[in-house]
Amino acid sequence: MLAGGAFHLTYCSNIHPGESWPEVRAALGATLPAVRARLQVEGPLGIGLRLSAAAAEELERAESLEEFRDFLRRGNYYVFTINGFPYGAFHGTRVKERVYLPDWRDPARIHYSDRLARILAALMDGGPDVTGTISTVPGAFRPTARRRRDADQIARGILRHAATLHAIRQQTGRTIALALEPEPACFLETIDDAVEFFRSRLFDEVFVAEAAGDMRLDLDVGLVRRHVGLCLDTCHMAVEFEDAADAFARLAGDGIMVAKVQVSSAIRIPSPAANPAALATLARFADDVYLHQVVARGAAEFTRHTDLPDALVTRATAAAGEWRVHFHVPLFMDALPPLETTQGYVRQVLALLRRNDACRYLEVETYTWDVLPPEYRTTDVGEAIARELAWVREQLEG
Repeated sequence: MLAGGAFHLTYCSNIHPGESWPEVRAALGATLPAVRARLQVEGPLGIGLRLSAAAAEELERAESLEEFRDFLRRGNYYVFTINGFPYGAFHGTRVKERVYLPDWRDPARIHYSDRLARILAALMDGGPDVTGTISTVPGAFRPTARRRRDADQIARGILRHAATLHAIRQQTGRTIALALEPEPACFLETIDDAVEFFRSRLFDEVFVAEAAGDMRLDLDVGLVRRHVGLCLDTCHMAVEFEDAADAFARLAGDGIMVAKVQVSSAIRIPSPAANPAALATLARFADDVYLHQVVARGAAEFTRHTDLPDALVTRATAAAGEWRVHFHVPLFMDALPPLETTQGYVRQVLALLRRNDACRYLEVETYTWDVLPPEYRTTDVGEAIARELAWVREQLEG
């Protein structure tokens, strides 16, 4: 869906349970026509696919791919992005830190991402002239990747995939970018982490030349800049208390592409020590499926917790000035009483995008719908998707 005259806007299908391609295909077939009708979109409607490794293998089969391409043509849909972050099961089971596996040190992550890129190039054929994007894990889960050797291995895995993206462009004329998604508690957690990693590895002429030579890759820094960038998730950025304007300016200054922006909102408690009701309510968000990292800002420092139960047990941080929690909540909700959200931060980022043309590709991502406490799920998922997209469109059209 085009919004604000310049933006490609969609939602991520990871909101729908289902790990096989038939399950994903059924969810899209049931949801997209309803979303189109609710939004009154007559032109092309974008799709953000989430494909597990199993679903990707099924979709790459010729008959599945052709059937889906026909579905796109008949429905006037187009795919411009794939969420390649979760490799395996993502709903109804314990995901937690497993979501980062396999990470970029593992050949399985490379093979999976290569397959997604081939699929995306095939689906982009005949669609609008866009740069395709595949968002992915931010290297690895930080507790497992603290050595210099880990950073080197992660970079080499990414470079190997970048060479595949270059080959796909040569073969098909389609440009696809890998979008690393910084996230709390990960190897790439903040804008600082991302800038340092790109400078010291992905954009370093010596490192790239040596890695390309070792792996016999047709690759240089210019090609890496074309095919590797970041996916900025506004929930993650808000949780990390990132200054949005500074973040975009620094990335632009270093020539790091913002390939995709995931538009999502987090939970915030401005004064936890003065709001015991909010902390009590927050405990209901501590599900057994996803990690919900917490960053607490004090007067002089930040305190980080890998998961919400850790923060709730360590009540000393309740004295902090503000808590922010990595739990994706509906964009159209400015509060979940007695909790607040980072909707205001999302508004700020969208206003920046209207002014600075940093990224045209936006994807709403509220995958936690089915673990949201029921009192905040006051509508069906199709209506919620449409309301979120309508909210973003309104911000972009000002």
